[in-house]
Amino acid sequence: MGAHERSTWESIAIIGTCTLSMMLTIASSSAASISLPTIGRDLDIVEYNLQWIVSAFNLSSGCLLLLMGRLADLYGRKHVFLLGVAFIGIFSLGAGFSQDEITLDVLRGIQGIGGAAVIPASLGILAHSFPPSRTRSIAFATFAAGAPMGGAIGNIIGGALTQLTKPTWRSSFFLIAGLSLAAFVGGLFSIDKDVAYEGIDRRVDWFGAFLVTAGLVFICFALSDGPIAPKEFKTGYIIALLVLGFVLLIVFLVWQGYLERLHEDADDTHNWWTPPPLMKVTVWTRSNWRMAVILWIAFFEWSSFQAWQFWAQLYYQNYLNLSPVLTMIRFIPMSVTGCICNIIVAIFVGRVPVVYLIVLGTTATACAGLLYAVIDTSSPYWAFGFPSSVISVFGADFVFASGTLFVAKISLLHEQSLTGALFQTMTQLGTSFGLAITTIIFNSTLKKESEKLGVAVNLSGTNAPPAAQLKAYRAAMWGAFAFGMFGALLAALFLRSVGIVGHSDEDERMLKEDEETSRDEKEKGVAEVDDAGSERTRAPRLSEDSKRGEKQTEQRVEE
Repeated sequence: MGAHERSTWESIAIIGTCTLSMMLTIASSSAASISLPTIGRDLDIVEYNLQWIVSAFNLSSGCLLLLMGRLADLYGRKHVFLLGVAFIGIFSLGAGFSQDEITLDVLRGIQGIGGAAVIPASLGILAHSFPPSRTRSIAFATFAAGAPMGGAIGNIIGGALTQLTKPTWRSSFFLIAGLSLAAFVGGLFSIDKDVAYEGIDRRVDWFGAFLVTAGLVFICFALSDGPIAPKEFKTGYIIALLVLGFVLLIVFLVWQGYLERLHEDADDTHNWWTPPPLMKVTVWTRSNWRMAVILWIAFFEWSSFQAWQFWAQLYYQNYLNLSPVLTMIRFIPMSVTGCICNIIVAIFVGRVPVVYLIVLGTTATACAGLLYAVIDTSSPYWAFGFPSSVISVFGADFVFASGTLFVAKISLLHEQSLTGALFQTMTQLGTSFGLAITTIIFNSTLKKESEKLGVAVNLSGTNAPPAAQLKAYRAAMWGAFAFGMFGALLAALFLRSVGIVGHSDEDERMLKEDEETSRDEKEKGVAEVDDAGSERTRAPRLSEDSKRGEKQTEQRVEE
């Protein structure tokens, strides 16, 4: 069924199902995060190991994105989507019954594979289901709204379930399992049957997949474990993993460049060991390198946003000694504003140059960190905490919605999930990087300020004087502020000529004309193939149509 033949209710079902998958992925992380103190007490987990309950999920979901995106493009986005939500649900149920730290960490790591599958598959499904139009803008904005809604489910409902139900933290995992079942049923019946792109070489670059996955795992593990290692980032195995991770990523890029050149220059026959690249290196150069700029802006925005959220939660629970429910209440404005932000994107992304949305958003997220960096603890929540929660999500929502729209606009039909996975990978790396750097800032400041007060802090820092803790929290928030402002600077310098990435009424008219022309060309092409009695000419024709569509969309972005 073509997008133009789909009813309004069918469109709503697809958008709703994909949005629910985004909510699941975010809620799986945020619900566990707000329950960490309770999980630690229940399972007797030391404080510095608690982070792995969250990090295990983020590690697998972030490092497998490129592979899962490629598999979704090649073998079916619907299949990968259903597999992903099944993984999230089944292993969330298992996590809810965990009785020890190791079991919970392992199950969370496996659960993250579902997150790696769901997000790129959803982006590809939306891009395929809705051609460039106002409906696509609404679909991507709604999908992005799943992030704050997922955060609300994790923080608000998860916090309430943890404090008010008998199973405490286990109830949050049971809730995620139930929502996963709903997403699976919705995907089964609402998402269109997968389209097989003819003329596409479906071999998977497993060597490249190993290189990029191993490299990302080593880097993310080192960034996550570095702050709690015996000598922090000076620890031998942390340095070794970082170096090895970066070496593997460099080898991956060289290998991908070699495969890309080989498939551009060679004949139709290739050796078994030279499949198409997992990721074309030239994808970063799309639209005069603006693709790379968008990806790095996503990196720094998530460095800022996730660092702000992490340290704000710890500030409330560890410094002010608030309960999970009282902490959760202070983040309610963030979820409400997140939904409003995506409504704004849906309305204005087809009318306002994207540079304004991204600069405004990244600056707002940076200022959320600034408010905590200068916070006066004697002031009420409404003076610093409330406005910070309100503006914190501007950047994440504006960058995600408009960024994924831009990426989809300059990507070929058969690589929509892969490029969506690349965008999401940069956000995951940004999260790890931001938390690692701000943790270094926090720990060094805490140690320095405690020594000034004559206190030698222990490994967990729990005996640090309150004055030293406050200065450490403020210092970490200055780091979050810097990341956000750097993203705003990149947007202001390099995205000024991008223009509007959404679609206006004029674009809708041009789209209809393009569809009519394309339909006539395809009908003529099929007739020629039938007359010749050969199927070999069909695949190249479809490939050329995709390339022509890419060229047209890049020209529109330039305009």
